[in-house]
Amino acid sequence: MNVTRIGAFAVALLLPVLGAATPARAAGNLAPLSPAGLTIGDRAEPLGVEGAPLFGWRPRDLDAGERQSAYQIKVFAAGEVWDSGKVASRESSFVPYAGPALINGTTYRWRVRTWDRAGAVSPWSASTFDTGIADADWQASWIRRTTAEKDDYTQARTEFTVGAGRVVRARLYVSASQQYQAFVNGALVDRGQAYAYPGEGYYQVTDVTSRLRPGTDAALGVLYHWYGPGQGRPAGEPGLQARLVIDHADGSRQVVLSDGTWKVTRGPWLAAAYRNGDGRDYIENALPQSMAWTRAGFDDSAWQAPVVAASPHLQAQQTRLSYETVKPVRVTTLASGAVVADFGKVIPAMPRVRFRDGVAGTTVSMVAGYLLNADGSVSNTSQDNQSTDLSYTYAQSAGDQTYEAFTYEGFRYLQVSTPADIAAVVQHTSISHSATFSSSDPTLDDVFTLMQRSALYSAQEQFLDTPTREKGQFLADSVNISRALMGGSGDYAMTAKAIREFIASQQRYWPDGRLNAVYPNGDGKRDIPDFTEMFPGWTWDYYLASGDRTLLAQAYPVNLAIADYVRRYIDPATGLVTNLAGGSGAYLYGIIDWPNRYGYDTTPAARTTVNILAVDVLRSTAQQAAALGLPSADLLADADRLTDAITTQLRRPDGIYVDGLGSTHASQIANAYALAFLGAGTEVADYIASLKLQMSPMTADLLLAALHRAGRDDEVLARLTDPTSLGWANVLARGGTFTWESWEAPERGDSMSHGWGATALVELQQDLLGVTVTGPAARTVRISPPTGTTLTHAEGTTWTPSGTLALRWRTVRGGTAIVAGIPTNVTAEIHVPIAGTRRPLATGAVTFTGIHDGFAIYTAGAGTSTFTPLP
Repeated sequence: MNVTRIGAFAVALLLPVLGAATPARAAGNLAPLSPAGLTIGDRAEPLGVEGAPLFGWRPRDLDAGERQSAYQIKVFAAGEVWDSGKVASRESSFVPYAGPALINGTTYRWRVRTWDRAGAVSPWSASTFDTGIADADWQASWIRRTTAEKDDYTQARTEFTVGAGRVVRARLYVSASQQYQAFVNGALVDRGQAYAYPGEGYYQVTDVTSRLRPGTDAALGVLYHWYGPGQGRPAGEPGLQARLVIDHADGSRQVVLSDGTWKVTRGPWLAAAYRNGDGRDYIENALPQSMAWTRAGFDDSAWQAPVVAASPHLQAQQTRLSYETVKPVRVTTLASGAVVADFGKVIPAMPRVRFRDGVAGTTVSMVAGYLLNADGSVSNTSQDNQSTDLSYTYAQSAGDQTYEAFTYEGFRYLQVSTPADIAAVVQHTSISHSATFSSSDPTLDDVFTLMQRSALYSAQEQFLDTPTREKGQFLADSVNISRALMGGSGDYAMTAKAIREFIASQQRYWPDGRLNAVYPNGDGKRDIPDFTEMFPGWTWDYYLASGDRTLLAQAYPVNLAIADYVRRYIDPATGLVTNLAGGSGAYLYGIIDWPNRYGYDTTPAARTTVNILAVDVLRSTAQQAAALGLPSADLLADADRLTDAITTQLRRPDGIYVDGLGSTHASQIANAYALAFLGAGTEVADYIASLKLQMSPMTADLLLAALHRAGRDDEVLARLTDPTSLGWANVLARGGTFTWESWEAPERGDSMSHGWGATALVELQQDLLGVTVTGPAARTVRISPPTGTTLTHAEGTTWTPSGTLALRWRTVRGGTAIVAGIPTNVTAEIHVPIAGTRRPLATGAVTFTGIHDGFAIYTAGAGTSTFTPLP
């Protein structure tokens, strides 16, 4: 492979894609490198794998155009447990285990190797995973403090003596409602959340081997916080369950269990009022906190014995939160002596404040917020803070001490009534990858960063409506945030978890095929019809990105039930979906758009957007059926009939779509949906372009998709970068640092930390960087830089299960120059814009397939390919 004269950018991107090791040569062919990035269910070395493990790895090869032709997996415990044998397949992500049943609570080693097209084999790569435990394995009790408090902070502890033998393995299993921190010998070793219905709860597993010393007294403590039902939090019971398993070199095993011998007491917080009426978080009024109770030798004689209950059904948590302590970018002191910290952007975080000279009995007041008052103080008004009281209080003890809030909120500013060292602990779901993007338009670059960060910060213990007011997992929000998280951070585990939870909502509440609008949630059964309609397309997008066929098979019956749900509401007289059951109040028969519908006529019984989404339900479900080898013809036929009904009955004579049957109003969203999903004509593209942006952040990505489908990438760029009209650049121009709930959020009092506006990141990657996933696990992609825009260059990276895909393009005389770094096992169809009919100079593992509509089209394999137009 010739890598000369392809530029520093291409060389730099080539190394992470292909690796730098030199393999042995096999008959004129370089053998593959050892696979990299070994995962189970998209997580490296997970500790709570339940069910058949789903193996993943990145094939690597220095030969251009290479791909995996076969793989072999072996699993070991004391000896070999399973050998897949040589399997002829390109699959390298979410590959299911097919051996004998694994033992719960056990560490397994596994290794994998691959073969290339020429039959050369790679060295082995190895990793580990732990299996989870079943309900019967716990042997522990669910314990809690006797209390009627709605905002329950409870400290629980036990002590034990570590056995004399060397500790070779120790695992701590914890479940608690609804938040917890776990300590071993005074060290914080784990914290987590379990917002779930009884019977669907979660536990986490943590490796605490390094925290235990043979023959020493030790303490295990858990602080849990229960604050009852609310957005994202169903009704249930407070309490915790813990199991610590210690294995010694001599073969002995110790097990420490939560039971009636533990001691519990009230945590150091005062009773407080709700922050708001939606999420129902409580204001934190904290007292001085000593951590002596988390260490051995503490006198807990005044503590009470816990209430002991039966162990609930629990499942292993497959996602984890990461935490980062950040400092403010600016600190100012007000005339009152209060200190105001500006963190530079809205963050989901717990304030951490150090008082070096505390005075016992002094109560410090704090307030977080999104905006400042004219005098520089932090605003805590309902209008500015999403109807949420973001205040805190802390009662000092004497001397040096640090206060840290227990529950995260979204905020940018923090005001403290007395001088202090201010920081914040930012939390979000843990990720391993991050996409990049830069271009000739600095505003576009800033919009990409805004959306990437907003999606990540909206992915917590669940996908969030907002980290401030409603921390519930709304279905539409989840769809949007998930797509942006997969595109911007290459994470699939969070999406898999959310999809499974919405599947559970159908099983719990909706025998007619619907899904909950929010799940889990304190108000139980509640749906919005067009939220349900978004689910099949979302699961198909997840499958394309991840290649997770196991979850696709699990979701397919759910999506088929959704297809049947919408088909039952097709009126035989019109052929249109009519009064699709669900929703209430302003959401009856469908939300359409939110929170501003921009004049959409909701009076028709057969609404255009609901009908077009029904077409997507049928087509997406048909795609899933075909991928699973199941019949799909009936679904496709129904989709075609519904499409015909829409195009014949919901259009004006000039080809523009109205909002519903009998309506005279033609909204941008109805026409954008028609173009994005059905491929409407140029008159529709001209019409929606003339309106600039008249769709909310919830749906605006589909305007970009529609414009791109019509070849109007100039308008895609305009909508993303115009600071003077509604859109993402306007949010930035007005000081926003997180996508908003509405374009008019400051005026309306809407959320200024709302991740659903981040989903346009995917359109930016597809339309303006030019990378679109076309096959499962992104093993096939299409690269097609935009034409007709003012952009002169763009470059970036996107994550695939096979590794990083890198792309740079630049407009030059004669067309567009492209450098593409394709991971091993990925095949790209590359569309090179050309000014005439001359093919560009191409290098790499490429095959020319023809010229069409101003593009020279190639198929490219792994490695670096370059395309230089000739004048």
